[in-house]
Amino acid sequence: MKTVSLGTTGLAVPNLILGLMRIADKSDDEIRTVVGVARDAGIDFFDHAAVYGTEPHQCEARFAEALRLGPADRAELTIQTKAGIVRGGSFDFSYEHLVSSVERSLRALRTDYIDVLLLHRPDALVEPDEVARAFDELEAAGKVRAFGVSNHTPLQIELLKTAVRQPIVANQLQLSLTHAPIVAQGVAANMAGLEQSVTLDGGGILDYCRIHRITVQAWSPFQAGFFTGTFLGSPKYAELNAVIDRLAAQYDVPPIAIATAWITRHPAGMQVVLGTTSPERVTGAALGSDLPLTRAEWYELFRAAGYRVP
Repeated sequence: MKTVSLGTTGLAVPNLILGLMRIADKSDDEIRTVVGVARDAGIDFFDHAAVYGTEPHQCEARFAEALRLGPADRAELTIQTKAGIVRGGSFDFSYEHLVSSVERSLRALRTDYIDVLLLHRPDALVEPDEVARAFDELEAAGKVRAFGVSNHTPLQIELLKTAVRQPIVANQLQLSLTHAPIVAQGVAANMAGLEQSVTLDGGGILDYCRIHRITVQAWSPFQAGFFTGTFLGSPKYAELNAVIDRLAAQYDVPPIAIATAWITRHPAGMQVVLGTTSPERVTGAALGSDLPLTRAEWYELFRAAGYRVP
């Protein structure tokens, strides 16, 4: 398993993460199996969120109930969770909500500390001083070791940094071969009349993260769009799948490894968040961790996904 740097922490972490948003209805054995397969593949980084499950903190609790980690086992894992989404369609980055959410995550996960806490999507009503107060308190108490964001633009991060003193170490962003505006816009910048050239993220979030040493975590890496189903094997993406299948045969890996490798090949050193509960898909995706796609192959996949290369 290839490792990348986690922001400015100095920590080397796997470039694949196991996301656990879909384990609420899984048995203890099923959870232990998929986590075990991930560990066998070299994935020791696990992603949670307070909102995952049919009720708050449910998936965090199921993870802890199934694994029952002792102190030594816990120390071998990097556990990340997110706070800020409120059920019913709102967000809350207030001091009270962030601190309360972390306290509930700690209880659900049966741990004394969170390795990484992400702000879960932007809160339009954010007050950076309140976020800073929460981060300072959580860090001083040893309850959170590193902080990041998800789906934030460069200026939203800059706004937080007017008050937050901790480095932002990660930004979790949607990215797949067929949902790649953070990559595609830069390729076609300044091309009149081409939708691809429109900046949707406030000014080049991928380049911004590289400049500021913020690790991009790619979520929904196999989704065609926003939870619209996978592009892998879909007849809607016949041209793309033909290229994926040919490269999969060439490298002797399953197609999911090629889709993974398209992201891990990028020099930004991104992490791919696997949201699957299928052990087979975890194993297959892991084969793309360090698969050496050539530049020509990377761009061929990009074009086959429907993007313009001027």
